[in-house]
Amino acid sequence: MLTVWGRSTSVNVQKVLWAVRELALPHTLVPAGGEYGIVGTPEFARLNPNHKVPVIDDGGFVLWESNAIVRYLAARYGEGTLCPAGHAQRADADRWMDWQATEWQPAMLQAFWGLVRTPPGERNQAAIDASLERAAKTALVLEQALQGREFITGSQFTMGDIVLGCAAHRWLNLPTAQRPDTPALSSWYRRLMMRPAVQGVLMVPLR
Repeated sequence: MLTVWGRSTSVNVQKVLWAVRELALPHTLVPAGGEYGIVGTPEFARLNPNHKVPVIDDGGFVLWESNAIVRYLAARYGEGTLCPAGHAQRADADRWMDWQATEWQPAMLQAFWGLVRTPPGERNQAAIDASLERAAKTALVLEQALQGREFITGSQFTMGDIVLGCAAHRWLNLPTAQRPDTPALSSWYRRLMMRPAVQGVLMVPLR
């Protein structure tokens, strides 16, 4: 049985839960992080010395880092589907997963925390605006990549769409009007949100 540690409001945990549901894997979710605590305990540190979620235990194999978990689950249980069989298409999905983690998510982080998790009177508006500007420029990179594509690597839904889709969900639902028009990105996002496996994983309003 697969065990997942994490909280449903974490974008990184959402990636894993979406992948688990796409693959129809029986699993147990152990609430951890945020209001649930646990991550600071010595027991959890033996699972992840970074004291962060998500973490999985798949039959004794313990793994942390959300994108690594999605890659592992896709390769083990979704070879040829979530994990593309072709080397080029797999590398393309990998590329966009890394881009999400190193470019888009960091760009929008301060905007998310400022607009969603910080009371209005305590917000640093300059930091929020700068974050929104960086995230908007980054979103336009994805907009260009999605031109003429159903999914990020072409016509097949892959692990890359899961990771990008979780970030896009945050971006498109931030309470701000400071977003450029991105018709290809928005159409792709709507296609993702129609998938049964994502229902109940991504939440609006954001928390």
